This record gives sequence, structure tokens and C-alpha cells, in this order.
Amino acid sequence: MRTAFLAGFLLLWTSILSAQPQTSFKTISIEISNSWTKDKIDAPVVLKIEDLQPGFHVRSAVVLNGEEEIPSQLDDLNGDLQADELAFVMNIPANETSTLTITLSSAKTNKTYPARVFAGMRIRDIPKQKRTPIQSVTVPGTTNFYNMVHGHGPMFESELVAYRVYFNQKQTIDPYGKFNKGLEIQESSFYPNDEQLARGFGDDVLMVGNSCGVGTLKGWDGTKATHIEPVAFRTESILAYGPIRTIVDVAVKGWNYQGKELNMTNRYILYAGHRDLLVETFFDEPLKDELFCTGVQNIMGNETLSDSDHKGLIGSWGRHWPVNDTVKYAKETVGIATYIPQKYIRKEVKDKDNFLYTVSAPGSNRFHYYTMFTSCKETFGYPTPEAWFAYMHEWKEELPCAAFAVNCLWISKASARRSSILLYEIRSWFSSFTLFSSMRESARFCACTSSIFSENSRMGRSAWPLIK
Repeated sequence: MRTAFLAGFLLLWTSILSAQPQTSFKTISIEISNSWTKDKIDAPVVLKIEDLQPGFHVRSAVVLNGEEEIPSQLDDLNGDLQADELAFVMNIPANETSTLTITLSSAKTNKTYPARVFAGMRIRDIPKQKRTPIQSVTVPGTTNFYNMVHGHGPMFESELVAYRVYFNQKQTIDPYGKFNKGLEIQESSFYPNDEQLARGFGDDVLMVGNSCGVGTLKGWDGTKATHIEPVAFRTESILAYGPIRTIVDVAVKGWNYQGKELNMTNRYILYAGHRDLLVETFFDEPLKDELFCTGVQNIMGNETLSDSDHKGLIGSWGRHWPVNDTVKYAKETVGIATYIPQKYIRKEVKDKDNFLYTVSAPGSNRFHYYTMFTSCKETFGYPTPEAWFAYMHEWKEELPCAAFAVNCLWISKASARRSSILLYEIRSWFSSFTLFSSMRESARFCACTSSIFSENSRMGRSAWPLIK
């Protein structure tokens, strides 16, 4: 990766709450230190709005690094039309500290930022060849909706890569490889025409078939991966369109699996400047002994190269036809990698189509993992299996390790209305970090430990995807 672990950050919170006849606002100062020897490029920062305690309905936000404004976005993740998170990416030079000023406002804004990601999903009117944009759609599990969605599901991209998720029992993550950095999917819709191809557009680079493709979660029957069926209902939704990150949910209700009836959501998060996906899997009830699997596709059978650290990391490299048309299209070379935190792993396995780990999380209603790919189309990627596997191992080392308290400051409320906060060291996904503040009335909270980050605590629910 181009960036390094965040060795530590200092969060200093000052708040000013102003009430005017029509507009309320709150200003927060954040000091972030990168004490490592590598620059951090496009490091994602995510702030939970509820932890910032604005006291009003936040409709806009401005993030400043000195005089420079950092593009950001507010995301509504639960569909109540109120912002739940503020997200942005930023660069932090090695061994330097950046001070940000964040202003939350109750007023709407018409300000826009250049898009660095894109997401879209469209319904097809096949007879009239029309495509209508949609945000979410739910169908009975017996309905074959696959061909009713253009591209067969939601499509989303960063400057580096593009993905789609199939709207059927496979729910496969399918990759789109690019020659050059940039956004293409809004124009090509995953199916570039001859003119777009002549301009240097990318294309579908992998025939996923019945495999897990790029890190798709599957069932496990003891010998092979299985599809997500039968189910009562399927829903696919786009929660965030950009300009900084896309968030796509794929949900099923009434999945009859291993003698249980499960309601499950897979959430896919892609940030600007990154090829990696964070996959968060949620259930409406704690799991028991249910066993799932994920990994990477065995791209070309016995000729596929693979690499594993046998501790949650698995990768593959191979060359195969991307589609059934072997006249118009040439074979494509693709590398895939998936990492599952070791606490969720039960066994390393494989079947005819995949290299896998089985996954479970008894007593919890969620787990998470990470996946990515490269294509040899890329002028900016990894052209050999040696380069890809080396990068894969580096990538894993920069994924989240732990979050723990390193210090705590108590600042009297009488002093400029400042609040007590915690200072955390977080080595986080994508070399990113999420800032979680907690206002406390007592300095006794300074004795906190990493135990506050349990998945069932309020702060834990915020921080759990960042913790190994």
C-alpha cells in the first residue's frame, strides 16, 4: 500500500454551538498525528454524528485543513433522512501533525465536490430499451430479477477499480478492470461499446461462474461453497453514492440455511483512491454454530497460481476468458485477494471453483472481512503474480490490528466549553482511522482499556469494523 499504519493520533475537541433564528452550527477541532515514517495517502476518516453530539439535525458539513477545504460527505445509513456519519479522505505526511476544523450546520448547502467514486443501479425496460435509476429494490426470493437490473445488480467504482454485485442467489462480487485511472461506469454501465473501448475504457475481466469471484460470502455444506438460497426476499440498495465513498447493501430475509432461518445483510464500502472493499455482514440475531465461507476464485483450474499465509489471507492469479464471446474478447489476467480476521476463521478449505476459509462468529450478530483485485489491464497496478502476492501480504499488514487507549485528557468545561475526550491509537483498515469521541463528566474514565470496544457496546458498534 502507499500508506502506512497510523501510529497514533491526537484528538482535541473544542466545540462552539451557536443558535440563530434559522441555522445552528457546531465547530470541532481535530488534531491528527502520523508518527510513522511513511506518508498516508487518501486515508479515510469517518466521524459518527451521534458521537459529535451536535444537538440539531446536521444537513451540511465543512472540513478544513488550515485554509484548504477537504471534500467530505454526510451519509444516512438507516434511511431516516438524517446523517449518521461524516466521511472524508486526507493525506498526512510522515511524522507530521494535521489540525482539522470541522463545522456542522443545520442548513442545507448546494456545494458539490469532484466525484472520486460512483455508484448506480438501473431497472431495465427491455422492449423500450430504457433504464431507470433506482436506489433500492426488494423482490420475493422466487422472482428471477437478475435480468431486470442493468448490469445485473448495483455497480460502483473508485478511480482504480469497479465492482458489481449480482442480484440473484449467487450474490457474486464481479470485477471491472481499467486501463487508466478514472471513473467510467456511469458512462459505460459495465458494458463499454466499441467507441468507448477505442477511447481506452476498461471492461469485465472475470467470468465468475459459480465461484465466489472477488471475496463473495457463500454458504458451506461441508465440501463446497453454496449459494444464498432459498430465501423469502432479496433486497439490493445503494446507501452512499459519493463523492468520497460508496456503500452498497445486499440483504436477504428468511434464508433457510443449516436448519435456521436467517436475515442477513452484506455491506460493501469502497473509498476514493482505493481498490479494497470492506465487507460487513450483519444478522438480526446472534449467530450460533452457522458456518459460512469466502475467499478467492480459482480462476483457471490447475493452472491458477495461489498464495496463502494460512491465517486468513488468501490470493489467486490466473488468466481466463471474461465472457463467453471468445471471438470479440481476449483472455484477461486477474489477481484476487481476500483477508478474514483470524478470530472468525475455522478452517482453510477449497473446492473446485475456489480457495476458501470457513467463517463463523458464534454469539455475535456480525463479522467482517476485506477483499480486492487487480487486472493486468491496469497501467498503474501489479503486472506479475510475484508483484501481486507481495502487495497482498503488505496489504494485510496494514489492515486493522487493535484499538486501545494511550492517553486521556480532561479539560474543564469552564475552559472555553471544552469537553473531555479519549486519545486512541488505531491501526486501521485501509490505513484509515475513525475518530470516536466520548464526552464524560469524570476523569475516572481515563482508566479505560480496549474492553470498551466490544462489539456489543455503543462505542464498540461504531468501532468494531476497525478492530482485528
